[in-house]
Amino acid sequence: MKVDRVLPMVSGTGETSYATNSRLQEKAIIMSKSIVELAISEIFMTHLPERMVMVDLGCSTGPNTFLLVSEAIDVVGDLCRKLGCQQPPELQFFLNDLPKNDFNRVFQYLEFYEDKFKEDKGEEKLVPHYVVASPGSFYSRLFPRHSVHFFHSSYCLMWLSKVPEGLEGKNGSPLNEGNIYVGSTSPPCVLDSYKKQFQKDFALFLQLRFKELVPGGQMVFTTIGRKELHLLKKGVACVWELVAEALHSMVSQGFVEKGNLDSFNLPFYAPCMEEVKEVIQQTGLFDISRSQILEINVDPHDDSDDDFVRDNIQSGKNAMKTLRAVIEPIVACQFGEEILDELFSRLENNLARQLSKEKIKYTTLVLALKGKICAAAK
Repeated sequence: MKVDRVLPMVSGTGETSYATNSRLQEKAIIMSKSIVELAISEIFMTHLPERMVMVDLGCSTGPNTFLLVSEAIDVVGDLCRKLGCQQPPELQFFLNDLPKNDFNRVFQYLEFYEDKFKEDKGEEKLVPHYVVASPGSFYSRLFPRHSVHFFHSSYCLMWLSKVPEGLEGKNGSPLNEGNIYVGSTSPPCVLDSYKKQFQKDFALFLQLRFKELVPGGQMVFTTIGRKELHLLKKGVACVWELVAEALHSMVSQGFVEKGNLDSFNLPFYAPCMEEVKEVIQQTGLFDISRSQILEINVDPHDDSDDDFVRDNIQSGKNAMKTLRAVIEPIVACQFGEEILDELFSRLENNLARQLSKEKIKYTTLVLALKGKICAAAK
């Protein structure tokens, strides 16, 4: 399975598309907005560039795609007015995602958003800006050396470059039998394999972005993680176990082959904050400016802060739709498209049942990093 072929979200604007079911990411972007705005302000005030280059890694398709563009225009425009700049900088935005992302639809939306920017901000307050696509994996070089002022990424870095190695025994038998991620029955070597793959991928990501950033450039990213080093039964780990449970029930009834399930492992890892900071410190390329841990309800339409689920049936449906928009392509690649409706119907029931017992929340890590000047000089 080639990961870059199955990770793009469900395209289009249909009921199961990511464009229709991306409110979870929207909430994460809104909740981390102040950190993003502060980073952009610091870059502008430090460099006062004539041309400011910003990149959104993993832009996907839908209403969230142009949120960074809107935020940056606001921040830079306000600073220019406060400073009395006669000539505001030109902003260059690169929207990056895997080549199979629906970039055509992204740019079909662009004219609508440009008109909306003018209507909301007034044409006289609109900073000159240009938006282009940059297809490719962020586990590879994407831009020339020292060309980018600011990188942004939302809900992407939990996806690994590949399924970890070491999930099979010497005779080829699956070591993570019955699980699709690190589950309660996974042996310790499975967690170790996942952690090593995360460390390798995240270190590579930091090295690549450091080469592309201007000296002193910044990056803000959010990723689904976990609260504690050994907490593997809450949050997203609980959700993946509910997906595995739905697949198990389909195996028992002959809808899915057992071998297909036993060989299926997600290229995904939810790190704790300590694991993320450890890799950052080991690479020695970035200083951590700010960090924050958010808790976001698995039902993206539940905006309450308490632990009470008011309608577990509806919340189960909402949570399932968000998951389907994200994992449908990778599930279809492994098991075939014919099982999709049945699988996600069962997952909806599993989520509703679990939500009747407790509210599930995704732990979200937010970090702002600043490239080290001394490291750039080496």
